[in-house]
Amino acid sequence: MKTIAVFCGSGTGNDPVYMREAANLGKVIAAEGFALVYGGATVGCMGAVADATMEAGGTVIGVIPKKLADIEIAHHRLTELHVVDTMHERKAMMADLADAFVALPGGTGTLEEWFEVLTWAHVGYHAKPCALLNVHNYYTPMLSLIDHMAEQGFVKEATKQLIIVENDPAGMIERLKRETVKA
Repeated sequence: MKTIAVFCGSGTGNDPVYMREAANLGKVIAAEGFALVYGGATVGCMGAVADATMEAGGTVIGVIPKKLADIEIAHHRLTELHVVDTMHERKAMMADLADAFVALPGGTGTLEEWFEVLTWAHVGYHAKPCALLNVHNYYTPMLSLIDHMAEQGFVKEATKQLIIVENDPAGMIERLKRETVKA
C-alpha cells in the first residue's frame, strides 16, 4: 500500500473550509487505497484528516513527539501510533513511511516540515512527490514568494518543477497516483 504523509495544522483556521477540505482529503486517501501518515494528534486539521480517513475505512499512522502528546492530544484510536522523543525523529519517521507528501493549510511547523522534504527532493535524498493542497488559495502568497526567490536567483526552476499544486483533494490524489508510480 502506498502512504501519503500529510503535514497540516493543529489548529482549525478561521474559515470552516480548512477543516472541511482536511476531512475531504482523508476520505479520498482512504477511497483510493492509500494509507495516511500524519502528526498523530486529535486536534485541528490533523484530527480532521485522520478521523475522516479512518471513518472511510483507511489506515492511519500517527507520529507524535512525547512533548506534544499531551499538548496536541495524541490520537489513540489510530491504526498505529508512534510516540517518539523529538520533532526530528517525527519528521524522519514520517519521511521514511511516506511515498508522497502533501501540505494542507497550517502554520510554521507545517511549512517547516514541507519545505524540508521539498529540499530533500531537490538535493536528491528522495524522489517522492511534494504537493500543496491550495485550499481557499492558502498557499498562493507562498507560491508568489517562491517565484520571487527564483527571479532573484535563489530557487532553481528545477525546484519549482518539483512542487505539485492542486486546489481540491480528488485532483491532488489523482496527481499523486501518477507521480508515485514514477517514484
